[in-house]
Amino acid sequence: MSDLSNTGNEARELRPTLREALRRARIEAADRTGVVVELRDAEVARLEILNDALDPLFAQVPDKVDLFDRGISQGETPRLWIDVVAHVLMGRDKRIYRFVQDTRFGRIVLAESHDVPVIVNGVTDYVARRMIEREHAMVATPLPVAEPPPVPLVAPKRRGGFGMFVLGVIVGALALFALALYASLHNL
Repeated sequence: MSDLSNTGNEARELRPTLREALRRARIEAADRTGVVVELRDAEVARLEILNDALDPLFAQVPDKVDLFDRGISQGETPRLWIDVVAHVLMGRDKRIYRFVQDTRFGRIVLAESHDVPVIVNGVTDYVARRMIEREHAMVATPLPVAEPPPVPLVAPKRRGGFGMFVLGVIVGALALFALALYASLHNL
């Protein structure tokens, strides 16, 4: 009886899954494409392979973390976006993956390889760093509690508020009178 159950398990292990078969078919199709028109399709196919390889990583990211918005853009240069500032694109030979991050100082290459697992490791490290940055940003540092200033027992006297105003009016009037007198004497 145990022999029958062992052969069933072995048969399940030998039977490939549809996902693996699709992955192999995409790799074969991407390797065969040598025509310039199909190069873009080959880039998209390779990025889809990488996207499938990243599924287990992003399945582990908590739902409350909304930093990452993964998807493939179908523009002139296809890209696999990890978040707003980081993406994977294909190198010039269309076989090498380049994981880059846009910074205010320019674009930096975080990982570059022909192998999907190397790029998956680079993206995993990046995701971990971004999550730690988020945690640090979410921690609210308590503001220091400032002691209120001591309340004075006697209100301070305001010195010369009204007196200074009156003095200013008198000085201004005298200045205008002096200016008018000078102007009238100068015209004679």
